[in-house]
Amino acid sequence: MPQIHRLPAIPLIASDPYFSVWMPADTLTQTDSCHWSGPAKPVRGVLVVDGVACRFLGAGPQPEATLSELTVSATQTRFVSEFGGVRLETRFVTPALPDDLDLLSMPVTLVTFSAVSTDGAQHQVQVQLHLSDRLCYDGEIRPAMAGETLCLDGRDLALCGQKVQKPLCHSGDHVTIDWGYLYLSADGKSEAVGDGVQAVCSLPAHGQPVRAVIAYDDIASINYFGDLCKAWYRRDGRQITDAIRFAWQHFDRILDRCAALDEQLEQQALAAGGEEYVQLVNAAWRQTLAAHKLIATPKGEMAYLSKENDSNGCIGTVDVSYPSIPLFLRFCPELVNALCRPVLEFASMPVWTDDFAPHDVGRYPLATGQVYAALKHVGPGECYPPYYLYPAGSQVYDPRYQMPVEECGNMLIMLQAARAFGANAALADQYRPLLDKWVRYLTQYGEDPGEQLCTDDFAGHLAHNVNLAAKAVVGVACYARLTDQPEYMDKARTMAARLLEKMGDKGNTPLTLDGQGWSMKYNLLWDKVLDLGLLPREFYDAELASYLPRINRYGLPLDSRADYTKSDWICWVAAMADDPATRTALLAPVARMLRESDSRVPFSDWYDTKTGRYMAFIARSVQGGVLALLLR
Repeated sequence: MPQIHRLPAIPLIASDPYFSVWMPADTLTQTDSCHWSGPAKPVRGVLVVDGVACRFLGAGPQPEATLSELTVSATQTRFVSEFGGVRLETRFVTPALPDDLDLLSMPVTLVTFSAVSTDGAQHQVQVQLHLSDRLCYDGEIRPAMAGETLCLDGRDLALCGQKVQKPLCHSGDHVTIDWGYLYLSADGKSEAVGDGVQAVCSLPAHGQPVRAVIAYDDIASINYFGDLCKAWYRRDGRQITDAIRFAWQHFDRILDRCAALDEQLEQQALAAGGEEYVQLVNAAWRQTLAAHKLIATPKGEMAYLSKENDSNGCIGTVDVSYPSIPLFLRFCPELVNALCRPVLEFASMPVWTDDFAPHDVGRYPLATGQVYAALKHVGPGECYPPYYLYPAGSQVYDPRYQMPVEECGNMLIMLQAARAFGANAALADQYRPLLDKWVRYLTQYGEDPGEQLCTDDFAGHLAHNVNLAAKAVVGVACYARLTDQPEYMDKARTMAARLLEKMGDKGNTPLTLDGQGWSMKYNLLWDKVLDLGLLPREFYDAELASYLPRINRYGLPLDSRADYTKSDWICWVAAMADDPATRTALLAPVARMLRESDSRVPFSDWYDTKTGRYMAFIARSVQGGVLALLLR
């Protein structure tokens, strides 16, 4: 049966934080596609039937084709357009396969077109796919551009980019890439044109697909503490042309693997949370993976670096990685180690003298040392100093804006969860002195945290935060497992008993340890997932039941301070529920937000539960937390 999957924004290209193009509309022809942060990055498609042209993708002067189907699964966006007696099916496929990290790190998008006659007549059908060179520069002022048409294995390969190349020349949040080269190749004629690259393909009107490959060469991906590092697939000397060649050689096999993953995910999501949950998982998958860049460090190790999309642009943020890990734990736990590795490296450098974990390792794409809480501020697009070179004793950070309990707990939980799900244990062992220091901080300050920020920093400073106290308890228990020290598990259980005494076991537990307000207790998910045995089942039953009367049209509020929520945390508390009806009650309003919100941005994790409008935070990696139900 024909379907229209409604999302606030529709993914087309979703490779990494720069190569991320979305359609911010209900159909594919209402407007032009854009970068997740808003600037237009037009990808346009024109269908020509018997010499008459129409638009099936993007803006333009031609009349619009009729959109009859639109489905968004984990790895692909499929839509059907009808015009002039022809039915055109288009697929944009991202090989977002966490069991193949070489392929995952290749910035390629596979596109297919297939046409059938709907009126029984013979038709001459042609498709034109055009990508603007705006994908290659930041801002509205077009720099001097150049384009070329090459031949790769007997097929046209069109490319375009700026005449002056300055890789890794800026950092920031709402900035797009300002270097590198865009590539397009197709089963037809591809060429560089005056304003980008274009492919023109003739289609048989009997369903045989015509294919295209879109790719982007960022030249250098990340400044990793002074080394300009490339994407993971390039660690052995491969180039973007090798990625394009690989995509062509294995095109059909990649499509089959993506379809198999989509089917697997849908079945698992349906079993865990029902039809509404399938929608959430499909909306979260590509977004989560595209908010990261997977690189090879100078030592040849993996570093998986997130970008804080629309929430300050930091790279490798610990409290952004933490909510994202359910996806990686379930499908590639080694990526959790790769999230932790840059943080552990920076925390071992002379400039970091604090006895708690850092917040981040820089501002994307420059992993040059924590910038959150830095005393020095730089503007959008500008670069922070190389903090990784600063000596001990340098006055770099304002302690008021650090997140000590938050990040210590996050790091210990992530490392133990990764190990529990099968990741290599050597990383935690290598940095054992740091872990020893961080657990001491939690045991000393975590049971009743002083006034400080937590991951929900948009809500401001808070003293006696119950969620932070819960995180400290779980962090100490995870350290006990990591280091095989049962005495720390005893400490964690003693801390948990005192926490339970303060907050009660009848539900409606408070926001703060002095009894103020109420809040979701999302940090306690790991007590259940890792079977830590910290709190009794009766506590969870009562707590989750107390959330249900508080749910608004678009979800459960984060806490008593406002009507806004965090969709990742809603999924975490849903994963804590043993009752399917409770899970559905928590999840269905989030899916409703996706269907009804008038905020034309990728899946926002911070939005208003009464209006469905996003507060901020676009296309963030935290939506990996949506997959928390698959961990149970």
